[in-house]
Amino acid sequence: MEKQVLETSEEQTFQYQDSLPPLPVPPLDESLSKYLDSVKPFLNQEEYQRTEDIVKKFENGIGKELHQKLLERAKTRRNWLEDWWLNVAYLDLRISTQINCNMGGPGPYIEHCWPPKEGTQIERACVNIWHTLKYWELLRAEKVPIERSGNAVLDMSQFRMLFNTCKIPGITRDSLCNYFKTVTEGECPSHLVVLCRGRVFAFDTIHEGNMLTPPEISRQLTYIQKRCHSEPDGPGLSALTSNERTKWAEIREYLISLDPKNLAHLEKIQQSLFVVSLDDASPHATPEDYTEITRLGLAGDPTVRWGDKSYNSIFFSNGTSSAFCDHSPFDAMALITMLSSAERKIIENEGKWKGSDKVRDIPWPEELVFTVDQRIINEIERTKEIYYEKVSDLQLACYAFTSFGKALIKKRKLHPDTFVQLALQLAYYKCHGRPGCCYETAMTRRFYHGRTETIRPCTVEAVEWCKSMLDHSAANYERLQLMHAAFAKHNRMRKDCENGRGFDRHLLGLLLIAKEQGLPVPELFVDPAFTASGGGGNFVLSTSLTGYTRFSGCALPMVHHGYGFFYAIRDDRIVVLCSSWKSCPETSAEELCRTLFQCFQDIVQLTLTAQL
Repeated sequence: MEKQVLETSEEQTFQYQDSLPPLPVPPLDESLSKYLDSVKPFLNQEEYQRTEDIVKKFENGIGKELHQKLLERAKTRRNWLEDWWLNVAYLDLRISTQINCNMGGPGPYIEHCWPPKEGTQIERACVNIWHTLKYWELLRAEKVPIERSGNAVLDMSQFRMLFNTCKIPGITRDSLCNYFKTVTEGECPSHLVVLCRGRVFAFDTIHEGNMLTPPEISRQLTYIQKRCHSEPDGPGLSALTSNERTKWAEIREYLISLDPKNLAHLEKIQQSLFVVSLDDASPHATPEDYTEITRLGLAGDPTVRWGDKSYNSIFFSNGTSSAFCDHSPFDAMALITMLSSAERKIIENEGKWKGSDKVRDIPWPEELVFTVDQRIINEIERTKEIYYEKVSDLQLACYAFTSFGKALIKKRKLHPDTFVQLALQLAYYKCHGRPGCCYETAMTRRFYHGRTETIRPCTVEAVEWCKSMLDHSAANYERLQLMHAAFAKHNRMRKDCENGRGFDRHLLGLLLIAKEQGLPVPELFVDPAFTASGGGGNFVLSTSLTGYTRFSGCALPMVHHGYGFFYAIRDDRIVVLCSSWKSCPETSAEELCRTLFQCFQDIVQLTLTAQL
């Protein structure tokens, strides 16, 4: 994860794509023994015995056949998981993906060049948009540096999905449309879509072969804003993207049947580079801190974001900003790389535009006016009602732990990511009195089109250590031994997962082969132990490291009684974004964060006292 990006000018962003190794299928016995190990913390002796028997039966029976079929599939595909994962994890979902799956995060500018200040919305938006457009140009020219982990080249295909990408709702399954092309591949759409007060506008970012400058972008945004502030609000059609998927697909079909122009407008939105959201109508659109910016970014006004676009860049009236993305085309790290690159340039220029103020005579933005009828208007109102009711239940906590960060953790010879994960296990144990099954994202980008694998941080070793920390009679020396065992286990699992030897995606593959063949669901997947340990998307802790930059982000919990937990580790601090549902009486994002920060101190304290 902590990657040294080697920047060289000769390499082209996508040049190694074809030489990346295919995603491997791990050995069956290895995956099953790892799975058995992962369920232990959640079962008593008798339950474990039963699960062990089920696994043995699976391994010697249907599992062997399914594994053979999976190996056959892997022979004909460079990534046997890719299509399956996209469908099962994202496109097949029928719930509102905008609420349940999208990811978002605050722009970190309030801590360096752009503190909240009224009247700066357009000025900052232009600079931010311009730097994002420059990144799109770099990507088109294949000049974005290739990322590496150690010496291994990482797959860059997700970067193609950052721009010109949109999800289209379907009755039973959604689809992804991507219109991005590199310069050598040909023409690529270059317009932006701007949402403001329920209305939709579009303008091209290239005029007579040259990119619009910030003053020119400012002219376009000011025109849109003035019109929206002096005329009635629009219908807020984009709220429909927050609907549950089949419903949205049906309304979309109906919308298209009302007027062929509606389809042309929808396609214009789908093809756009990204969506710019001027979020300034609601009284709450002046977030002052990261918790509020995150909350409004993730769950703000649904009429000014297009939930299916790969990237919505949201600007609030006090000049703060947020990102909001559909999760299906890429994982957070591709987005964070892009945002960090733009942020570096913004800081270099002190948040200002230092070029020419000359504004060319460019065409004014075009408004995309949809033909709507009473049925559509009612549907928009109904969708907004459901949306607001759901997001009002969201509890978000965003805190920076500033006593220490990566520098001190590494000085103690501990892996920073494992440090946070084990502290989280301890915090969950303290808050809930039991182990918390946990999903941590590992990156499999060493392989062709690799995305993610699951690390399961709630190990037998982690639980033994947590118990020792809560046992007043345990000696520090013993606690430290147990902690080092838990650290070693976690580090080993991370390495395995990154090298294509995790077991969660393998088990998913075996289940999907069974389904494709019309076979009954194997007993392993209906065993209560499978769900209790988090299988089938039942992890109570859904976690991810959002890197070692100033960017952090968040998504919502996987289950109602769970947490979404995301963290960025910097040299001098650990920034945590945690989500939970208020309607669940047993969870509290606030309390988990407070307990976690105490656990950070406890671990460092433990390493110190044990040295005395």
